[in-house]
Amino acid sequence: MSHHSPDPPGRGVAGPLDGVRVVELAGIGPGPFAAMLLADLGADVVRVDRPGPSPLGGDPAHDVTNRNKRSVLVDLKSPGGPETVRALAARAEILVEGYRPGVAERLGVGPEECAAVNPALVYGRMTGWGQRGPLAPRAGHDIGYIATAGALSMIGAPDGPPALPVNLLGDYAGGSLYLATGVLAALLTARATGRGQVVDAAIVDGTAHLTTMFWGMLAEGTWQDTRGRNLLDGGCPYYGVYETADGGWMAVGALEPQFYTVFVSLLGLDGEELPDRTDPGNWPGLRDRFATRFKAAGREEWTAVFEGTDACVAPVLSLREAAGHPHLTGRGTYTEAYGTTQPAPAPRFSRTPGTLRLPPAVPGAHTPDVARDWDVPELLKGHR
Repeated sequence: MSHHSPDPPGRGVAGPLDGVRVVELAGIGPGPFAAMLLADLGADVVRVDRPGPSPLGGDPAHDVTNRNKRSVLVDLKSPGGPETVRALAARAEILVEGYRPGVAERLGVGPEECAAVNPALVYGRMTGWGQRGPLAPRAGHDIGYIATAGALSMIGAPDGPPALPVNLLGDYAGGSLYLATGVLAALLTARATGRGQVVDAAIVDGTAHLTTMFWGMLAEGTWQDTRGRNLLDGGCPYYGVYETADGGWMAVGALEPQFYTVFVSLLGLDGEELPDRTDPGNWPGLRDRFATRFKAAGREEWTAVFEGTDACVAPVLSLREAAGHPHLTGRGTYTEAYGTTQPAPAPRFSRTPGTLRLPPAVPGAHTPDVARDWDVPELLKGHR
C-alpha cells in the first residue's frame, strides 16, 4: 500500500541550496540530520547506504531524517566501492561522514583521497569527540558528550539528578547544526577560491560553544556553577514549570517586570503584597505561592487564563499536542507529508522556500536515477 499523499505545497519551487550536490555517507544520529537540513533547503543529497539491514532496525520508510534525499547502495568493502564513492565526491560540493576518526581513510574515502579528485570539495566530519584529542578514538553517545562539555550539569532540579534533554542538545544542536553551519561557511570559501577544506564538527565543541553566555555570567559572578540556583535553570520562581490540578504543567517565563506584573495578576495574586522578586532569598516563598495557585485548576483552564496576554506563560505540550496547536497550525510549523506528521523545513525563506519534495529515502531506491543525473555509471555495477 502506498503512503504517498498528494504533492506537498511548494513542490517544484527550488530551495536556497538548489543545485548544491551533497554526498552523505550513511551513519546514525547527527550526520543524517545535518544532511536532512541541507536537503530540506533544496540541496541534492545522495545518501550512500550499504547493503544489508539498517543499523538501527526499523522501517526506513518512516525515518523522516532521510526525507528529501536520494539513496544509492554501495558496498565500501567491495573492490569497486571506494572508487564509486570517490566518483560521487568528484561531482559534489559537500561530503558528510560520521565514522570514527580514521575509518574513512581506511576505506579509501578520506579527505585526501576525495580532495585528489575534487580539490574544491568541502569534507564535513561529524563525531562526538572530534578528530583529535585523547578521547577521539573512543565510542560515545549524546549523553556522554553533553556531560563532558558541562551542559548536562545545568539541567534539572538542584536536589535531583540532571535531566536528560533526549538527544536534542548534543547530537542535533551541538552536532548537526554546527556541521551544517560549518559546511555552508566552507562552501562560500570554496566557491570563492576553488579550494575545499575539512570541517571537524565535534559534538563536545558545539555543545560547549552553546554555553558561551554562561561563561560570561560566571566571570561576572551572576551565574552559580551549580544546578537549579540561577535565573534560567529553574532556580528562579518566575522562570520555571508548575504542575496543574490535573497533572499537567505550565511553563512560566515572566522575566521582565512588566510581564511579571501581568503574570501574578492573572494567577490571582496581589502583586503589592508579594515579597520582592529580585531578592533570591524570597524565591522559595514565591515558588510555593505560585505552585499553590497552579494546583487550583487544570492545564486547560490556566491555558485559557493566560492565552492572548503578555504574561509569558504556555502549557507544556506533548509532541502530538504541539502539532495541533493553533499557532503552529497557523504557521504550518508541522505538516503531513507522505503519510507522516512531521516538522516542516525551517527556517523560512521569502523567495526560495524549503520544501518536502521526497519521502524518506529507502536504501538503494535511487541508484539508477543518481547514476544518470550525476553521470556515475560505476553505481550500476553489481546493483542492477
